[in-house]
Amino acid sequence: MSSPFTTLLDDARAAGRGVGAFNVVLLEHAEAIVAGAAGAGLPVVLQISENCVTYHRGLVPITVAAQAVARAADVEVLVHLDHVKDLDLVATGIELGVDSIMFDGSELPYEENLAATRDVARRCHDAGIGVEAELGEVGGKDGVHVPGARTDPADAAEFVAATGVDALAVAVGTSHAMRTRVASADRELIRELARSVPVPLVLHGSSGLSDAELRGAVGAGMTKVNVATHLNGLFTGALRQVLTAQPDVTDPRRYVSAGRAAVEEETIRLLRVLAEGTA
Repeated sequence: MSSPFTTLLDDARAAGRGVGAFNVVLLEHAEAIVAGAAGAGLPVVLQISENCVTYHRGLVPITVAAQAVARAADVEVLVHLDHVKDLDLVATGIELGVDSIMFDGSELPYEENLAATRDVARRCHDAGIGVEAELGEVGGKDGVHVPGARTDPADAAEFVAATGVDALAVAVGTSHAMRTRVASADRELIRELARSVPVPLVLHGSSGLSDAELRGAVGAGMTKVNVATHLNGLFTGALRQVLTAQPDVTDPRRYVSAGRAAVEEETIRLLRVLAEGTA
């Protein structure tokens, strides 16, 4: 059974476009990202990570809020669970009816990752939910950047065939949590992966890539492009400017709204960049 997630990514892959997938930390992130998508006239994926779930002390509040914001949008907005390792969260996500789940078994031994991912894919597909997985762990999640990590195309094709996932996150030289946009993606490897893997490819660690690198990665074959740290930096910077200029302000709306506006503006710009992907 096809899901909105697979339809969105398959259509974008066929057209050579990138789909922005941006992380939600606070409700204001969801509002900003959706407003930006509407401003760009392009679809977007709202991502809720396991770390975000821990911060909010549960999956339900932030996910239900994001779903409400998504449903009210004038453009297509999907709600996606990102880097989920806890199978209980997978079950709760299915109950809530999220659009897709990224099960992260990348730290498991290969056979265990394969078996667990295959089981998650079966459960999600039975509920009409798309599934993303990761092969070749992308560095940076613990503050250590590993740009040398690479996913083997033959291994990736075998993994997709064995698990039945709808999208695959691959390691192509990027790293999570980068605060500067100085990284580069291995475009030749992306091309090899795109030729070998029958499902859309996902680029994690995209905050470290410049606009030119983002366009090049999409042009080479990346479809879903995840961004978190870059937007969080803009959000925090905008708050800091208000608090520095107005040290006596106490109403959170006065400064949080500045962060929301900064993320909205950058969402518009990034979505347009990804839609222009060129080899």
